[in-house]
Amino acid sequence: MGKLLKQQRRGKGSVSYAAPSHRYKAKVAFRKLDDIEKNSFLEGEVKEFIDDPAHQALLMKIKFSNNEEIYTLAPEGIAIGDKVYSGSLAKIEKGSILPLGKIPDGFYIYNIEKRPGDGGKFVRAPGSYAVLVSKENKKAYIKLPSKQTIILDENCRAQLGVICGGGRLEMPLLKASANFYKKHAQNRKWPSNRGVKMNAYNHPFGGKQHHKGRGSATARGAPPGRKVGHIAARSTGRRKAKLLKEG
Repeated sequence: MGKLLKQQRRGKGSVSYAAPSHRYKAKVAFRKLDDIEKNSFLEGEVKEFIDDPAHQALLMKIKFSNNEEIYTLAPEGIAIGDKVYSGSLAKIEKGSILPLGKIPDGFYIYNIEKRPGDGGKFVRAPGSYAVLVSKENKKAYIKLPSKQTIILDENCRAQLGVICGGGRLEMPLLKASANFYKKHAQNRKWPSNRGVKMNAYNHPFGGKQHHKGRGSATARGAPPGRKVGHIAARSTGRRKAKLLKEG
């Protein structure tokens, strides 16, 4: 009898592959979009930094003057006791939260909302930042780390600065156990074994010494257990390479 593929076991939703959310410490989000955010601002203070397994960058706990507390991604250069502001009339300080329409052109920003009030969706990886290119007709043009430019509502909020933790990929892992614990923190899929190296009952490509046991082209509507390899490919192999070269 065959064995379930990794994607079949993960897709079943069992505890073995669930994210360890019981170990996650805080939800990263801005304040709710109320009248204070729209017409004024609140002053907050950085109380502590938190190393959360759910995020690769440090979080900072901010306590506002009205005793509200939020957790957001910490920017480079901020320290405990620094002031952070949130609102449309907030001061231009690193880590402050402002609508895109109130941020000067050319500023580095991160944790950008996709829609006003959603708490932040874009640019949340360590060391990353986007650039506010320009504003026109109540729209803001944002250049993402991928060099792609997106257009957002100027009422979407963002934080000022560059996310801390830049350069983390420059330090070598040195051994497999370091990568194991890194992936284990979020229950990530690792290591990823090639199908051609497996037995025939483990994977459709398994069972052969040097090549796939069957063709790698797969239909778009194939079930999860078969949907591996080249999905809905128009051509594969040498013919595909030739077509790409001629094109």
